Amino acid sequence: MKISQLKKKRIGVLMGGISEEREISLKTGKAILDALKAKGYKAIPIDVGRDLGRVLKSKKIDVAFLALHGRYGEDGCVQGLLEVMGIPYTGSGVKASAMAMDKATAKKVMLHHGVSTPASTVYDGKRAPRIKLPVVVKPASQGSAIGVSIVKKAAGLKKALAYAEGFGGKVLVEKFVEGRELTVAILDGRVLPTIEIRPKKGFYDFDAKYTRGMTDFIVPAPLSKSVDRKVAKEAVAAYAALGCSGAARVDVILDGKGIPYVLEVNTIPGMTSLSLFPRAAAAVGMDYPAVVEEMLKGAGLDKF
Repeated sequence: MKISQLKKKRIGVLMGGISEEREISLKTGKAILDALKAKGYKAIPIDVGRDLGRVLKSKKIDVAFLALHGRYGEDGCVQGLLEVMGIPYTGSGVKASAMAMDKATAKKVMLHHGVSTPASTVYDGKRAPRIKLPVVVKPASQGSAIGVSIVKKAAGLKKALAYAEGFGGKVLVEKFVEGRELTVAILDGRVLPTIEIRPKKGFYDFDAKYTRGMTDFIVPAPLSKSVDRKVAKEAVAAYAALGCSGAARVDVILDGKGIPYVLEVNTIPGMTSLSLFPRAAAAVGMDYPAVVEEMLKGAGLDKF
């Protein structure tokens, strides 16, 4: 659809939600809303709650721009509602969103398609997981590193498992891979420059993600051409294996031997002032409003 036609549409920016990532989603949504308005679009904010169906009906939007993070927003639930209501939306579809959000399922799918990802097991709440330390313990269906612990000694495993269980759902126990933290942004199949993430202390946890000055970001990542190609190849393979569309961000660990391991795929990447996706786009000359406009153009308007 042409830009001139899109600008006649009423666009609802869905933000907030009821997950643990509500506050981050509100920041993402506000930035997207401002960018759309600056570009001349008829955009309105919609704070997502359990009455979303009624609100959508009353707002009479033509397109939904998803700025939601976490459960009940990034996991296919809202996408399914929008499809039932016949409202086009940005990002991946129901199935891809649901699979990517469930890290245990996503890893099975990626392994089936030959994508390299660290060995893992799902904790059943009873038996200690049989996987050699060190490990990463995380809730299987959370984002923003919520509930994540790195366990290097057996004495800390029980506490880490209980902590992750507190967020509900399955708990994933994954082999810890020592290496460089990278992320690859993909926009409608186009691979943007790889970013290296260097937290100033610990790992790239919630605070490191959203506190200015706690992490250094190098764009493009200082990698050889051959290694960068390998990283991008694995990221694209993960994106394709899960059936993603639109904008997504693939998190990768590069070990000491130059082997990339995909950790997870984010189907609604953050778009705050500290977020990685707009940083990657800026490296190829796309300013923030231009990125948002490209995401909107991929909203699947022809499906409805």
